[in-house]
Amino acid sequence: MDKQLVRTCVSLPNDLLDRFDEIISERGYSSRSEAIRDAIRNYIVNYKWMTEVEGERIGIISLVYEHDQRGLTDDLTEIQHIHMGLITSSVHIHLDHDNCLEIIMLHGEGKSIKEVAEMVMALKGVKYVKLNTISPGKDFS
Repeated sequence: MDKQLVRTCVSLPNDLLDRFDEIISERGYSSRSEAIRDAIRNYIVNYKWMTEVEGERIGIISLVYEHDQRGLTDDLTEIQHIHMGLITSSVHIHLDHDNCLEIIMLHGEGKSIKEVAEMVMALKGVKYVKLNTISPGKDFS
């Protein structure tokens, strides 16, 4: 199968691109394009993994966000209130003057937990979101 390459243009803030370039240099990528292809592949794998969350799950949503983003803290609080039947606890940490870390612990149907994570991901001012889930009662020995 002949793989055809397609050129695309992406606009990025300088500091984000500088950090990305540092990482690709440390990891030994031959080009920025190869590193971007790898990052996209990882994004696709993570997305597929998240869509397969089913059954009873215990989940942790970790997020970093700009605390000065207008309405964001209200939106986060509203999401947590709407889904309080899933949410068992949350922790809020001030990282620096501009950023906060929130960790939300959930227990319930995996698809519902995933929906909460996706709602959080879609909010303007959220910089990072990671969902981890496990099945309760799983044997970890």
